[in-house]
Amino acid sequence: MKQKIVQVDSFTDTPYRGNPAGVCVLESAREEPWMMDVAREMNLAETAFLHPEGDGYRLRWFTPTGAEVALCGHATLAAAHVLWEDGRASPEEEIRFRTLSGVLTARRREEWIELDFPATPAAVAEAPAGLLEALGVASPVVVARSRFDYLVELADAAAVRGLQPDIAALGRVEARGVIVTAASDVAEADFISRFFAPAVGVAEDPVTGSSHCCLAPWWAAKLGRTRLVGYQASARGGLVRAEQQGDRVLLGGRAVTVLRGELVA
Repeated sequence: MKQKIVQVDSFTDTPYRGNPAGVCVLESAREEPWMMDVAREMNLAETAFLHPEGDGYRLRWFTPTGAEVALCGHATLAAAHVLWEDGRASPEEEIRFRTLSGVLTARRREEWIELDFPATPAAVAEAPAGLLEALGVASPVVVARSRFDYLVELADAAAVRGLQPDIAALGRVEARGVIVTAASDVAEADFISRFFAPAVGVAEDPVTGSSHCCLAPWWAAKLGRTRLVGYQASARGGLVRAEQQGDRVLLGGRAVTVLRGELVA
């Protein structure tokens, strides 16, 4: 049976920028090996699979290595975008996703989509063996650890932009990924970041919603305000609105569809 699949660029309104995600809206649950195979075939940072369940959708995310991840922002944004674009949800409707990280919601805010995600704050920690060497960083401002990732703050944005990490060595760090961040050097953002996750098959993620669940509380504490904008300084780049609300973070982004097709196997 043919299955429609959509590719969406998230955290951007410009095609071929932001972070691409695959989206499969299924009529019912499919077997896990098939979803893993499709994610490998798509070869995107994540492919989202969702099907109706209760008053919303069951949502799962897989990487090109076939790994299932517990939280993914850009593919959730892409999934919500497709549901609204295809008329499966009305523009005024809040969409509820049941995931490995609990219930996540999506709402339309004019041309932006707002996601309600769990905060994943980072606590200051000792850098694990090999982390700073893999990044090529001698003197970080601070190293911290969240539920999923290590966070490394650097002295300035130029240092973040100029990183040329040893990706193979980073893949040996015991964490989902590594966030590197600094105060922003662009007017439209409060901080910048990059995100590396070779351990789950993503050398550098273009724009990462879930990392902003860590970055939002980190920079809110440093800057003394809860409404922030982050710029992820990858080659594709993208803006993420992030508002800390207690143990939740509201993530805002835009999305654009770039490809529609059918899987025939």
